[in-house]
Amino acid sequence: MAVNRTSSEIAASTAAVTGKPTLKTIAQISGLAVPTVSRALNDAPDIGSETKKLVRKIANDIGYVPNRAGVRLRTGRTNVISLVMSTELDLMSHTARLISSVAGALRDTPYHLIVTPFFPDQDPMEPVRYIVESGSADAIILNQIRPDDPRVNYMMARHFPFATHGRTDRASQHPYYDFDNGAFGAIAAQRLIARGRRHILLIPPPVAHNYAQHMIAGVSRAVQDGGIGLTISDTVSSDSKSAEVVLFILDMLTRKPEIDGIIVGSTTSAMGAVSAIEQSGKTVGKEVDLFAKEAVPFLKLFRADILTLAEKIGIAGEFLAKAAIQAIRNPDLPPMQALETPSDDPL
Repeated sequence: MAVNRTSSEIAASTAAVTGKPTLKTIAQISGLAVPTVSRALNDAPDIGSETKKLVRKIANDIGYVPNRAGVRLRTGRTNVISLVMSTELDLMSHTARLISSVAGALRDTPYHLIVTPFFPDQDPMEPVRYIVESGSADAIILNQIRPDDPRVNYMMARHFPFATHGRTDRASQHPYYDFDNGAFGAIAAQRLIARGRRHILLIPPPVAHNYAQHMIAGVSRAVQDGGIGLTISDTVSSDSKSAEVVLFILDMLTRKPEIDGIIVGSTTSAMGAVSAIEQSGKTVGKEVDLFAKEAVPFLKLFRADILTLAEKIGIAGEFLAKAAIQAIRNPDLPPMQALETPSDDPL
């Protein structure tokens, strides 16, 4: 398939390139045919990995940029995957890590990532409907999944490729990666019970989201089995602003002094909980234990006595990128699905 060319010959040819590089330029440098170069850049399964690496390296070295309009005319595709994200998410943990890991997984593929935000006062359907109807991306990755998510129902009805970070009630029928928040909730409550805590306050994610229901169920089962008290916030969530979390927990610690354990679902809410505990005159790890989920190992640097479990957002992003690509290329294959089970080893 390739003309045998030494690395020095390739380097010399690369350095001699002038003008706007094309597929033909890469073919001349590599000694490959133009169709082979095109298929390598498009990650065709019949092209070997070493050939793909060579072609991509040459393309990067000479600054080759595919003509998106031409690609779309030839293939009907944009080579774009859109990550649709709420602007309200916690940038210290999930959002930044998810964007980075999806982008990294797409780095050596023909696909490019765009992040499409939607705002708190906006219908979450709007960006999804726009992408599908305009054909501005080949697939969508979503999070903040609801049990009966209208965005998922809409894309499934239109056979539009997608993958979700979280499960819907139709999860068996579509690609997803999810963290087992039910197991997280059970582990968190069990550890607090083992430390002698008798009344737990849970600050769950927004209850409309499926993972919040899983977390609440996991905590509730463990608390019932342990025979201790449980208060579940119906005022603030783990996505609420830190100041709101602080005021809520301060009020709860005053009205319910029996609370001696707190479970939260995010780094931001954990920091708010620490502030509230300390403002109440108590100490984390002494009068009140705090258990949190985090995507970046930060909280123990902030307060060493915080109890944590890690959610592997980096792995989630990589998996979702691959699941979206499979949904584009091989829609008849069973959808890629994974459920991350948290380790019960203390961090």
